[in-house]
This record gives sequence, C-alpha cells and structure tokens, in this order.
Amino acid sequence: MKKIKLALLTVALASSSMAAMAQDKATLIKQFIDIQRPGIESLARGLVEQSSAPIAQAGSQYLQTQVPEAKRESAAKAADAELKKYFDDAYPLVRDKAVQLAPGALTPLLEQNFSEDELKQLLAWINSPLSKKYQDLNPKMQTALTEKLVAETRASIEPKMRALDTNVAKALGAPTDAPAQGSAPAKAPAKASTKK
Repeated sequence: MKKIKLALLTVALASSSMAAMAQDKATLIKQFIDIQRPGIESLARGLVEQSSAPIAQAGSQYLQTQVPEAKRESAAKAADAELKKYFDDAYPLVRDKAVQLAPGALTPLLEQNFSEDELKQLLAWINSPLSKKYQDLNPKMQTALTEKLVAETRASIEPKMRALDTNVAKALGAPTDAPAQGSAPAKAPAKASTKK
C-alpha cells in the first residue's frame, strides 16, 4: 500500500513539475513576444507603406508626365494628403491585428524550437546593453550597405530598368517612344513621408 501511495505521489509531483515547467516556458515566450512588440508594429508599418507604394509611384509618374507644371505642387500636396490619410486609417488596423495575431503565430514556433533554458538566454541577450547597442546600430548598417550597393550596381541596373520599362509598355500596348519617368535611376530608399 505504501508503494502505491509513493508511486501516486511521484506521478503527481512529476505532473505538477511538468506543468510548472510548461507554465514557466509559456511565461518566457510571452515575455519574448512582448519585447518583440516594436518589431511587430514595424512590420505592420512596412506592410501598410508597401501596400500604398505602387499607387504613390504611379501617382508621382502621372504627376510628372500628365499634370501641367503650374498645378503640380497643389496636386502633389493633395495626393500626399490622401496617402497620409490612408496610412493613418490603415496602420492602426494592421498594427493592432499584428499584435493580436503574434502570440498565436509565434508561440508554437518558439515552443517547438527553444528550450526553457534557451528562452532564458535569449531574453537575457535581448535585454542586454550589447543587444540594445546592436539594435540601435543595425539600421545604420543597413543604410550604409544599401547606399553602397545602389552606388555599385546603378550603372548595371539602370539600363535593365529602362529595358524593362520599354518591354512592359510594349506588352501592354503603351507608347514606347521615350522612357517613362518611372525608370528613373535606382536610389537608396527614402524615408516615407507618412512615418511618424
């Protein structure tokens, strides 16, 4: 009888220990996702900006080629206002949905790929001064590489862009006598005017 009680006690302790470990891991995962919120919000911002980029580019091309010069400034301001209005309406929706979906999308991946100890190490790294320093420097490193890459590939890419522009225009049956304004030289991405 004592052996049965001891076995039951052992099973109960093991079960409660496993439940506590799972709870600890779940807590660590929640902490990780909470720390990632700025990145999740940045992802949402990028998606909204990308969704309006083709419209902004087409509008800019139309503005330069079809709108009389005397009306361009006012038309550009009106178009910018519409793009900002879209961003101001769409970004909160996408941001909030991304924050809402993140735990469901990320928790299974983190659960399957990280042990509790690894999650502790990851959180320690993310909260470390070195990690914060790296995160602050990372955009500057990306900008430096982007600028260098664009400068080094511009001469090779510009003729390909002009050819693409002409070929797409031909495929669409559009006039091809002059390269469109959209085939301007490649340049480093500019910061969107809709960013806050």
